[in-house]
Amino acid sequence: MSLEPVLAEIDASLDDALERLMTLLRIPSISTDPAYADDCQAAADWLVDDLKSLGFEASKRPTPGHPMVLAHAKGEGQHVLFYGHYDVQPVDPLELWNNPPFEPRIEDTPKGKVIRGRGTSDDKGQLMTFVEACRAWIKVHGSLPTKISIFFEGEEESGSPSLIPFMKENAEELTADVALICDTGLFGHDTPAIVTQLRGLLGEELTIHGPSKDLHSGMFGGIAINPARVLTKIIAGLHDETGAITVPGFYDGVPELSNSLRTQWDGLGFEASEFLGEVGLSVPAGEQNRTPLEMIWSRPTCEVNGIWSGYTGAGFKTVLPAEASAKISFRLVGTQDPEKIRESFRAYVQSCLPADCTVSYIDHSNGAAGQMATDHPAFNAALKALSDEWPKPAAFVGCGGSIPIAGHFKTILDMDAMLIGFGRDDDQLHSPNEKYDLECFHKGIRSWARILAELA
Repeated sequence: MSLEPVLAEIDASLDDALERLMTLLRIPSISTDPAYADDCQAAADWLVDDLKSLGFEASKRPTPGHPMVLAHAKGEGQHVLFYGHYDVQPVDPLELWNNPPFEPRIEDTPKGKVIRGRGTSDDKGQLMTFVEACRAWIKVHGSLPTKISIFFEGEEESGSPSLIPFMKENAEELTADVALICDTGLFGHDTPAIVTQLRGLLGEELTIHGPSKDLHSGMFGGIAINPARVLTKIIAGLHDETGAITVPGFYDGVPELSNSLRTQWDGLGFEASEFLGEVGLSVPAGEQNRTPLEMIWSRPTCEVNGIWSGYTGAGFKTVLPAEASAKISFRLVGTQDPEKIRESFRAYVQSCLPADCTVSYIDHSNGAAGQMATDHPAFNAALKALSDEWPKPAAFVGCGGSIPIAGHFKTILDMDAMLIGFGRDDDQLHSPNEKYDLECFHKGIRSWARILAELA
């Protein structure tokens, strides 16, 4: 099957593709708010109908929450599974939107045309790039170049409570040779990227308990233990003077960056001063013997996400607090074991407790890191396809955040996943005035068409 007429069809039918996207964007499929449950059903129905119109065997599958959408199309060669999510974030604060969030429109900006509205970049605009690529292949050739399954979720923005049970119950139907995920972005403005490393996450909330009640600091200061002082000392001891994390055994399972990835990352031209400058900072604060990209992509972290104790209202109250609390997260890499790190962290905290103090915990997130097998032939095929479409060559990159679905594909279905997206850093995900560049939507469709050709 020839690729060139497919690309020509994508270019010629862009306005129609945009109108279909606008129709989907008008559906307020906010998964976190029960008031929008019918809208989530409507979005799933719309996608099922659209996929059926292309010849897919498509269906809406019920879950205890919002439905999944599954679709299959026959084809030769390897079998790929494409994942996206049709649910969107809430729109609050509504007053900060320049226009109604579910009345999408094309806007001219100094950087070019953008599609403005909730869900444009996360993730309706992204998932429709793949659907439109399939549409073009089918219109031109009457079939797809490879066997394709599509899996759309409706609860990604609300913690995916139905996802793991659904995947386990439908493992045979969902399993393919490789998974494709379109929920990430470009590196920079014109450099396409395939995310091959995802950091895991461990969350801990701890409270140091001291006296039985808040105390008068004049009467008890100096003689009574202060939980706030104990907690801050514990936190201060989590890093040494070089930025390394001191929790015993923390670095077990942390791999060194391969020479090939180091070369790719060095060639990306990342400037830490520009990255930090956008948030009013200037100096990288991580492990001092690591490059900035290593710090945010391939090295583990320990960060305080919140800390509170005593009186924090207006004015001043001279109390000695009865307790002090903090939320601490660890981003994990390689084969670091979240449970072992939890145990080691808690043992460290216990070793720091003075007499008259106890500690309690609340468990939060717990997920291992993801490492994709880039020696899988699909990865280099996709790398070539993306490089052919965009001005700059594609690169394998890391991701500082955590995308659980990629790990679930590996642990539940034993599939590697390629995370390929076309968002840009200024898309304002989860914020008012979310947008998706028209160029990214157009070239995203063309990119998937090229990737399918290479995979075939």
